[in-house]
Amino acid sequence: MNALTAEVIGTALLILFGNGVVANVVLARTMGNDSGWIVISAGWGVAVFIGAFCAADFSGAHLNPAVTVAMAVAGKLAIGEAVGYIIAQFIGAILGAALVYCFYHEHFKATENADAKLACFCTSPAIRNLPQAFFCEVVGTFALILPIFLMAVPSLIHGEAPAETDPRLGLGALGLLPVGMLVFGIGMSLGGTTGYAINPARDLGPRFVHALLPIKGKRDSDWSYAWVPVVGPLVGGVLAAAVYLAIA
Repeated sequence: MNALTAEVIGTALLILFGNGVVANVVLARTMGNDSGWIVISAGWGVAVFIGAFCAADFSGAHLNPAVTVAMAVAGKLAIGEAVGYIIAQFIGAILGAALVYCFYHEHFKATENADAKLACFCTSPAIRNLPQAFFCEVVGTFALILPIFLMAVPSLIHGEAPAETDPRLGLGALGLLPVGMLVFGIGMSLGGTTGYAINPARDLGPRFVHALLPIKGKRDSDWSYAWVPVVGPLVGGVLAAAVYLAIA
């Protein structure tokens, strides 16, 4: 599997599980209806873990244009590769969102709340103050990407920072568990203002799907807000890369 295919598959699984948990909580007559924010935050943490461990060996598991841009700014990814990654991530996000709609099709039909239907695809602010929401998306994404840059590499050498020639521990899928826990933590601590998109593909791709699908009783796709979860995470990613370059 090449890197771009991995980004498509990983991002599609990320959205299937992530937007899927939102649908399970907010749509009518599901087994998980009204189970709350903790379930959504935990579900998104698991979604990131699943998407990441499926793609990590092939692409590094960015699954997020903000991560890809940050990697390019930090000199860890070529610009040409970054463009391909971002396109693949948007394709994966669109596929994942379409799968969520198909999976919960009967529950979309049973739900009267148009805002709840939109929430299964994209984010919106709890209080509609766009500059504040933009700030929250910048900080939330910064809090995602800087820890990813600073994540320690497991080593067999104890008591000192590992050198390039030191042996490393291969943790397989478990090596991505801290990233899932990080997203869970961001959701619990910082997610209540905007729904913590922290990923332009995660928000914009499914928003297009919401706009295009013939969803019964849907509202508009809130395009006046759509720039916030796209630009905010990109700015947060660039700031995280700049801080990393300054301290590394």
